[in-house]
Amino acid sequence: MKRYNYKAKDKAGKLVTGEVEASSQMVAAKLVRQRGLTVISILPARESLFGFVRKLRERISASDVTTFTRQLATMANAGLPITEALLILRQQTKGAMQKVVAQILTDVEGGESLSIATARHPQVFSPTYIALLKSGEVGGVIDEVLARLADNLEKQQEFSGKVKGALIYPAIIVVGMFVVGLVMMIFVIPRLTSLYGDFDAELPTATKILIGISGFFVNFWPFLIILIGGGLWGFRAYRKTPAGKRRTDELIFKLPIIGELQREVILTELTRTLALMVGAGVSILEALNITAGVVGNEVVADALRDASKQVEKGFPIAYSFSKHPEAFPFILSQMVAVGEETGKMEEVLGKVSHVFEVESDQKVKGLTSAVEPLVMIILGLGVGFLVIAIILPIYNLTSQF
Repeated sequence: MKRYNYKAKDKAGKLVTGEVEASSQMVAAKLVRQRGLTVISILPARESLFGFVRKLRERISASDVTTFTRQLATMANAGLPITEALLILRQQTKGAMQKVVAQILTDVEGGESLSIATARHPQVFSPTYIALLKSGEVGGVIDEVLARLADNLEKQQEFSGKVKGALIYPAIIVVGMFVVGLVMMIFVIPRLTSLYGDFDAELPTATKILIGISGFFVNFWPFLIILIGGGLWGFRAYRKTPAGKRRTDELIFKLPIIGELQREVILTELTRTLALMVGAGVSILEALNITAGVVGNEVVADALRDASKQVEKGFPIAYSFSKHPEAFPFILSQMVAVGEETGKMEEVLGKVSHVFEVESDQKVKGLTSAVEPLVMIILGLGVGFLVIAIILPIYNLTSQF
């Protein structure tokens, strides 16, 4: 939900200003008019620091959407009307999600369909989610679609949790090493090495290297921070351009181990979503186009768009996928060909998704197993270098007396 500042006139012609929260500028104007005011102007509110913090606190997570979908699916399958189910959910949910459910309920009670009501909250519900709801409404099977959608969201959340959980330990170790090293270089090493200068001792090469590195961090840390910040800003700006996003996504896929893992994680979500959409009655062309917009990788997205064009011309899906080996492995086009021949596309895509999930899970475990000893080796070498660089001069000084 976005915030808008408005200027309006009441029935007496008095100028009124205020703030309203809505999913779009048109909805905000409608809400102001419902208060009996005549809108003069309505503009997006400027984001203050307090507003930014509040926005972070009120952020709707994937878990909130999954819980909402599962509860709505359960009540719909039990025979409750959508309006009654939404009314119950509005009372049960808390925080920002409650506001979204309340707005959806208002729209549905006003005569809008559930898919249109959710489409007014694009920051919460994905295009895939909305398309599935629309297909369920057209086919009269909204309860079945909601149940499948809830299952799919729960699987996505579980898979995402596995990947993040497996990588969190190595990430903490690496960050901890960096912070400890930075503290040593800026605060600890200068005090220790000042001792050697007092005795005018001949320093070993390792100690000279350590002093040089420490001096660089002490003297140039502001420039280093500016350089890192500028580099991150430049990278983000480059990523926002179509060519930059395409190029960086290509480079990610080419990274050893990590690139292949990234591709399999994306393909797991891609095939699972396609299976869900095909099973819900969404046309394959629409499914490919919608998935291309939410896949999150330009290499795969471009391949999906081209595959959609090829299918529209009458080519088989398997052939369209086989033209893009940089995005789709051979097993995917091979299994899709089987699905086309047997007419069991949903089942085949579901099995392929399971294959990719198992392979990516194994790669994550293998990567974690390889990273842990590698981090320990690097940590040991770093500690050994520090010990030699600091202790050896002290030993040389004591041996002179």
